[in-house]
Amino acid sequence: MHLRILGCSGGIGGANRTTSFLLNDSILIDAGTGVGDLSFTALTRIEHIFLTHAHLDHIACLPMLADTILGSRSAPLTVYASEATLGVLKKHIFNWAVWPDFNQIPSREAPFLRYVTLDTGQSCRIEECTITAIPAVHTVPAVGYLLDSGKNSLIFSGDSVCSPAFWDIVNATENLSHLIIETAFSNREYELANAAKHFCPFTLLEQLKHLSRPCQVLVTHLKPADSELTMQEILRDNMSLSISRLEQNQLIHF
Repeated sequence: MHLRILGCSGGIGGANRTTSFLLNDSILIDAGTGVGDLSFTALTRIEHIFLTHAHLDHIACLPMLADTILGSRSAPLTVYASEATLGVLKKHIFNWAVWPDFNQIPSREAPFLRYVTLDTGQSCRIEECTITAIPAVHTVPAVGYLLDSGKNSLIFSGDSVCSPAFWDIVNATENLSHLIIETAFSNREYELANAAKHFCPFTLLEQLKHLSRPCQVLVTHLKPADSELTMQEILRDNMSLSISRLEQNQLIHF
């Protein structure tokens, strides 16, 4: 399996793109602004979209993606997410007021956008990759994802301050090679990070003490204003782990 990082920033501006990862050529993990850099041909190859939660930086390109490729292929787009996240999409996005309801277009019997509920603990297998929704703790209902190619596994925390249940899964994943975990704010915004249920370097490193399995730790979701400072604080205070910054256009094989 290969995972291409389309976007991994906590904001926009310049080259910054928000969260979206392309697994092989047909599977998206989140649909942030990074999706917009794909060619039209690449967009038409996308068949499955797994959402961690409904915040705009993780779903921004989903409505435009559906609108762009409608009519260019016969197979529907399938969106996998928790019941709560799908409820937000139906009520607040694909509601004819903000955007057309592609779950009814071109017809209710054969919609272009298909919803599949994937709550915590549930898995599905696509292109020989098993994708499992795992616990996440955020300001809205959220999940992370465990991607298992059979050879290696990659875990993405999503936007989450993690939990004992999350670390239980991480540490039980014997073939874990990569852990992508968020850190949105620098230490000087510790209180804001706590309120928004995001990590800052101090809380990230405290949580990483629960990690008992060797793997490459990749930091994502850095806010543009303090991205350099935040990584400096992480690397300065890290004692023993293999930690680096997740980069846009990075290609991860697992």
